[in-house]
Amino acid sequence: VQLQASGGGLVQAGGSLRLSCVASGITFNSYSMGWFRQTPGKEREFVAALRRGHVDSVKGRFTMSRDNAKNTVYLQMNSLKPEDTAVYYCAATTSVVLTRDDFYRYWGQGTQVTVSS
Repeated sequence: VQLQASGGGLVQAGGSLRLSCVASGITFNSYSMGWFRQTPGKEREFVAALRRGHVDSVKGRFTMSRDNAKNTVYLQMNSLKPEDTAVYYCAATTSVVLTRDDFYRYWGQGTQVTVSS
């Protein structure tokens, strides 16, 4: 099983980024997917999740979507702030609990997002 996250980078405050996560080795449409983020010295933080069978979810400045044909989930991040700076991870779960990282079975390697002020 592999989750490959990409799309991170350096962006100015107020800008946008779209992260992608491509899954392989799993029956993708059987899994709910989530995005978490982590900064040094802090616990991993829930960002967004998309339950299997759903194609998009909007949470404030962030929109998560999925393309089952491409085994890919996306995280569109708008109006970025310096406090959004973190390593962003995608993860897959069959649990009904989506906001806790310990309920996720598979994890990607993370992609760095840096927002400058």
